[in-house]
Amino acid sequence: MDRNIALYPWFRFFQNLMFWHGIWFLYFQRTLSAADAILLYVVYDIATTALEVPSGYLSDRWGRKIALVASAASGLVGAFLLTTGNSFIAFALAQAALGASMAFTSGTDSALLYESLAAAARADEVERQELRAWRFGFVAPALAAVLGGAMALHSFLLPFLFGVFAYGATLWIALGFREPAHSDRPVPQGAELMRLTSLRAALTEPVLVWLFCLGLLMYVFSHVPYVFGQPFIFEALKSAGLETEAPLVSGMVSAAMMILSVIASLFALRLRERLGLPAILLLAFAMQIGVIAVLALTASTLAIAVLFLRMVPDSLSRPFILARIQPVLSDESRATYLSLRSFAARLVFSASLWFASLGASGEGEMAYDELRAVLGVYVLAGLIGLGALLLAAQRLPIEANPQA
Repeated sequence: MDRNIALYPWFRFFQNLMFWHGIWFLYFQRTLSAADAILLYVVYDIATTALEVPSGYLSDRWGRKIALVASAASGLVGAFLLTTGNSFIAFALAQAALGASMAFTSGTDSALLYESLAAAARADEVERQELRAWRFGFVAPALAAVLGGAMALHSFLLPFLFGVFAYGATLWIALGFREPAHSDRPVPQGAELMRLTSLRAALTEPVLVWLFCLGLLMYVFSHVPYVFGQPFIFEALKSAGLETEAPLVSGMVSAAMMILSVIASLFALRLRERLGLPAILLLAFAMQIGVIAVLALTASTLAIAVLFLRMVPDSLSRPFILARIQPVLSDESRATYLSLRSFAARLVFSASLWFASLGASGEGEMAYDELRAVLGVYVLAGLIGLGALLLAAQRLPIEANPQA
């Protein structure tokens, strides 16, 4: 179990070493169109969504290691297809493989860490270990984004080629994991549906329902700048006649947002203790809405700097949400619950992207007027969600652990 705990941050590091992180939209809209670029992300999200709950069940039924090995192998296939493909179908298959990779990881990686800590009598370290893994997971894309953006100035294929090697390393680490011992009584063969009863507390406990809704919304609003940030950078630089530098600038912006996220994680625990759990979580969500609002209000090149803050809210929320819910969930349903939350979040986001693609250009780049309209709708929806969560938080014991 100590080996698992030591390897886990490195698994997160290589899994997130996606050199195409800062240029994928630019590449897809350059090769195909802006509408196709949005739809290709929808393909990714649909694939992830379709496999979220089945992969969580597989993880709970067959083991964490098998799921993580499947995740790394799927990612390797997806990166290879991105490197060799040149059509919508080829890219769609690659996105589907990458979506499967994310689905097999979702919930399982955190479950492996918590169960390894519990088996090693170190469960009280969960917040600290989650934050440590979070830093590894964001140092990687910070490095990859800068390098990938520089590579793209010479060839858009180079970032995807190096991604193949990164997923190969991820697979090697996943094969080195050991399956944690499960503390719960196993469900007899043929009675797997009984596992659903262990989700009852998580699906009916008001505090966990509140955290479920918050996690869903924060997933959506974290990924809006991820999808639309690259065309925004292109449009902002275009007004200054610097659009040819968009791949490098996009990579540098992605690196900056990751570095700021790591820095924020160094102070996150202290801030959480000072503000309390509900306050820091709602602050993080408000920051997400604020970033999108600025992008919707101006296409100035100065607004590009606002994208630096994109991942800071995640540093101030995700480790604490996971640490809050993990002790309440049982080993036999932990990954299923986390996958169910991701399933709902991806379903909502995919639906919103589909509507956004209807207003995007079918040929060439996405114009800023199109971006402004799409981002404005997201801001309005976010403010409504924030208000509802704030009202509900005043009546719920978010800080105290509920009884499972």
